[in-house]
Amino acid sequence: MSQDEQLVRYIAQSLVEQPDAVQVRRKELRDSVKIILKVAPGDMGRVIGKQGRIANAVRTLLRVVSTDKTALLEID
Repeated sequence: MSQDEQLVRYIAQSLVEQPDAVQVRRKELRDSVKIILKVAPGDMGRVIGKQGRIANAVRTLLRVVSTDKTALLEID
């Protein structure tokens, strides 16, 4: 598991009520990497936050830890 996947998993599991339902996948694209985060439907709001603030903060952290490619976060 890559560093960016571990970061997203750790943050998501810290925020949600059902940490066992958190799934993180990494998809390599041409110029970037897509990190796909899946959580339980009831935990979606906790991961996104009011006005998307938590999701944007996680995206900012991903930009910091990604070294060679741009990291994108998709929340399902």
